[in-house]
Amino acid sequence: MGETFEIFLACAPGLEAALAGEAKAAGFGPLRPDAGGVAFDGGWPEVMRANLTLRGAARVLARIGGFPAVHLAQLDKRARKFPWGEVLRADQPVKVEVVSRRSKIYHAGAAKQRIERAIAEELGAPVAEDGVRLLVRIEENLVGFSVDTSGAPLHRRGHKEAVGKAPMRETLASLFLRECGYRGEEPVLDPMCGSGTFVLEAAEIALGLAPGRGRRFDFERLAGVDPAAWEALKAAQAPRATALRFYGSDRDAGAVRMAGANAARAGVAAVTQFDCRPVSALERPEGPPGLIMVNPPYGARIGQPGPLHALHRSLGETLMTRFSGWRVGLVTSEPGLARATGLPFLPPGPPVAHGPLKIRLYRTEAL
Repeated sequence: MGETFEIFLACAPGLEAALAGEAKAAGFGPLRPDAGGVAFDGGWPEVMRANLTLRGAARVLARIGGFPAVHLAQLDKRARKFPWGEVLRADQPVKVEVVSRRSKIYHAGAAKQRIERAIAEELGAPVAEDGVRLLVRIEENLVGFSVDTSGAPLHRRGHKEAVGKAPMRETLASLFLRECGYRGEEPVLDPMCGSGTFVLEAAEIALGLAPGRGRRFDFERLAGVDPAAWEALKAAQAPRATALRFYGSDRDAGAVRMAGANAARAGVAAVTQFDCRPVSALERPEGPPGLIMVNPPYGARIGQPGPLHALHRSLGETLMTRFSGWRVGLVTSEPGLARATGLPFLPPGPPVAHGPLKIRLYRTEAL
């Protein structure tokens, strides 16, 4: 494999354009949008930087090469000749996952066995469930190899230990903030904050904190990565000060405690404030207007849609009467609940896969 290869930034389907915008702003590219993410050419320095700094990517995959194969014997022979040692290490276990579509090699399990055996016997790396994930795609008789350089999904920042019911993943939250025009230059308020995801993401963006600063990545277990370069990249991240404040509230006292604890672990407690109060008691913070970002309960997520209409009406009335000049972003799977707020929403964003649900972002201009 050469100095550069294809890098694929995976995201929830429906957020490809938002992730492409973040990646372009971060200097990656030229970008090639694709279903479920965006691709570009780069090397291990770009792999490291993408994992460390991109807030919206769910995973970073390194597409390390492949070859044609039309039967298992050919797959076995060519897998043994593949330069595994340029990417994988003999002292680190590997986990092989195979999918096959429209190919003469149709038995994914048999293909998996051949590739595992080739790696174990030619490289000497053990095969184990906790190994670096090697993703094998056999499509139209072409075998392609990708390495999951992230390991644990990138929404696991390493700070939010406590979560409430039906939490919003950090990667989705950051891209929804971006779609609302948030760039770290205004306050953000979440009146149904749960474990505080929107508030924490907004505060970290304003403070210039890299989302991956508190965790490890599987690329640290690969042969192609220079440990000294990785340490230098982390050291080069320069947080900044902010005079902004970020607010969360929830009627659940336990959620408020969780959010405060998560903020402390993330290092943003000094710029965040969490209060226990219902939406009807929401107060406008002092200072300039900003963005209200909310992921209210919706029928398929928590409870049933019918009783939730009153809650959404109360939310809309409170925001319209007390938050003149603020913008609103609301995430829901139920268009009827968005309408129940009475807020002047723009046309909704694309449907976004969120577990078994399809959710959309509804946003307003300044109220």
